[in-house]
Amino acid sequence: MKGSRNFAQSLSLTKVRSKAGKTAVIGWMLLQSLLMSAPAMAQARESLSYTGLLKKIDAGEVERVEIDEAQNVARVRLQGKSKTDPPVEVQLLDRNPELIDRLRKNKVTFESDPTADNSVVVGLIANLLLFMLLIAGLLLILRRSSNSPGGPGQAMSFGKSRARFQMEAKTGVMFDDVAGIEEAKEELQEVVTFLKKPERFTAVGARIPKGVLLVGSPGTGKTLLAKAIAGEAGVPFFSISGSEFVEMFVGVGASRVRDLFKKAKENAPCIVFIDEIDAVGRQRGAGIGGGNDEREQTLNQLLTEMDGFEGNAGIIVIAATNRPDVLDSALLRPGRFDRQIVVDLPTHKGRLKILEVHARNKRLADEVCLDTIAQRTPGFSGAELANLLNEAAILTARRRKDAITMLEINDAIDRVIAGMERPPLVDSKRKRLIAYHEVGHAIVATMLKHHDPVQKVTLVPRGQALGITWFTPDEEQGLTTRAEKLAQITCALGGRAAELIIYGEDEITTGAGGDIQAVTSIARQMVTLFGMSDLGNVALESMGNEVFLGRGLMPQSEYSEEMATKIDQQVYQIAMQCYEEACKIIRDNRELVDRLVDVLMDQETIEGDEFRKIVQEYRDSRSQTANAAN
Repeated sequence: MKGSRNFAQSLSLTKVRSKAGKTAVIGWMLLQSLLMSAPAMAQARESLSYTGLLKKIDAGEVERVEIDEAQNVARVRLQGKSKTDPPVEVQLLDRNPELIDRLRKNKVTFESDPTADNSVVVGLIANLLLFMLLIAGLLLILRRSSNSPGGPGQAMSFGKSRARFQMEAKTGVMFDDVAGIEEAKEELQEVVTFLKKPERFTAVGARIPKGVLLVGSPGTGKTLLAKAIAGEAGVPFFSISGSEFVEMFVGVGASRVRDLFKKAKENAPCIVFIDEIDAVGRQRGAGIGGGNDEREQTLNQLLTEMDGFEGNAGIIVIAATNRPDVLDSALLRPGRFDRQIVVDLPTHKGRLKILEVHARNKRLADEVCLDTIAQRTPGFSGAELANLLNEAAILTARRRKDAITMLEINDAIDRVIAGMERPPLVDSKRKRLIAYHEVGHAIVATMLKHHDPVQKVTLVPRGQALGITWFTPDEEQGLTTRAEKLAQITCALGGRAAELIIYGEDEITTGAGGDIQAVTSIARQMVTLFGMSDLGNVALESMGNEVFLGRGLMPQSEYSEEMATKIDQQVYQIAMQCYEEACKIIRDNRELVDRLVDVLMDQETIEGDEFRKIVQEYRDSRSQTANAAN
């Protein structure tokens, strides 16, 4: 009864969809019922010891004895018991001559009735049920995993390509949704025209480019351009990441490349997009120990498929990377990647168009000027501009406003650049020292002719900085002059100069640590890379001498020890000259510095226009005083 009740409970609680699951459950229930029924049957029979049986025979209390030689058990029916009662079982010894003598002596009816030994059969059935249970569970796991795309069930086909395939890629992105990178759009629109109207080009002998490599910094819109191509072309589209080719199993990556191009040929003309191709396309032979690894075999197969003995007409491979310097030269040659399109950071006009695209679904106040935002965000990528407007929208919702205002825009810019705002500093000596440090940066930059104008000076802590001074360039700068480099160094040392002039040498702080590191880096580049020192126009270091794939593990000096000493002297000389100039500016404008610090302590933030207004008023007053003295 107990076994059947557990069977019913298990049947009511278990819901299995597949046949394998049902088989597993039924097998488990049968095994459970057998195991639980055995103790119940054993408990239903009364037991008696061998000695007790002999005593009862001598006492005449035994009516009949059945001896089962197979199980070595005697089933005893006692006097006075009902015929419906089960006999008493007695475990016998190996040999029982005394029992037989006692039975004959007391004239007790007995007989030998051997039964079949079912223990072997029961054990076999139990083992068979367990085996069936394991097989059913394995089938259930394989069936479930095979039904899920890309799941563990694909273990038997790990050599197949994992590229996402769309007969007509509906990415929701068109060329109208991509702004700020017009040159790259024009190049890729030509690729789309190749796919839609190839006869226009083949009529004059032009061939479709086999590969297009998108190169640019992170966030400039490379993947977005690929989505736009997929949306515009209207041809089959395969997309995969470079890291999905390489696995721990030898030969899997090459097999996936073969399978990908096999599917692409079946659906030509089509587009194959490989994102982050540098994961599989790094230079060969650069690893430690020969470099004959799985990644290199994958790259070899990719080179063969793109331009090998067999052609792949109608397949255009579009790849994206922000590390073109590490790609193998065989991958970059014409015939594989015929075009390399640089997706650069947007200009002022490009940033304005990007802001217009991302502001379509934002509710902006009338006071918001996208052109002003574009002017304040030089060096921002498209992804950073999108994040900027999103942060402004989040701040607007948090402040329960109906539309995004310039206040939220400015706060979002500060947050993107410097990090989240922290609790303000309390009025103390430490806060005033930080104010002098930041005003030192700002006043030195303002007094220098070749430095960018001040955008904002604030004492509001953000990220790891306790105070921040921002600068905004007037125009996009591709080249930097020696005067501008020296102005950058002098401005960076303005904070330390202010600490020294105002508080003395014993009170200078660790706040200038980052500034000093930047100064050393700029000065060293001037000496070793740009030829802006007394050592002349000699490149003493290379731009890309970082450790790469085992190269450069043992640093090799590109110059002698004597030249290294001269480099150190030149770097020190540049830094000290700029530091002396910064100290001179602070001394000559001590009154102005104190006035700006008082304003900054009161307001905690001084915008660039207000800062320059105070500086101009100070200059006018000094000129009037000088004229009156003359």
